[in-house]
Amino acid sequence: MTKPTPPSTGARDHLKGVGARATPARLAVLDILLASPRALSHQEIEQAAHDQGQDIDRVTLYRVLDWLVTQRLAHKITAEDRVGRFNAADREAHGHAHFHCTECGQVYCLNELQPVLAVTLPPGYRYQRAELTIQGQCPSCSP
Repeated sequence: MTKPTPPSTGARDHLKGVGARATPARLAVLDILLASPRALSHQEIEQAAHDQGQDIDRVTLYRVLDWLVTQRLAHKITAEDRVGRFNAADREAHGHAHFHCTECGQVYCLNELQPVLAVTLPPGYRYQRAELTIQGQCPSCSP
């Protein structure tokens, strides 16, 4: 078996920032998300953990991802293909758009694209979050 890759200080600092215990599973999953340039599916995260010598079962992985989203350390993006993908998030409100490649299925955060929400909600409704996903072809899949 491969020797486990030690977590980065970034993952440990993020967990410390929310006052949470730095369990091995939380550290490993958050470290994978922080290192990824794109959003990852459960299966991709599970494979990355395995490749790093981390033994994280599926139930633990689902629980850790749900916890990271609840703590706003990660965000979940569900594209048209209904596959949930996760990416590390800063603690600020999640306000950027996403790009979903219709060819390869990859989902990328467009941090530089901050959409402005110009919507007036009916009385009694309170805005919490909105999602914008742009569909198309990524540079690797474009002709």
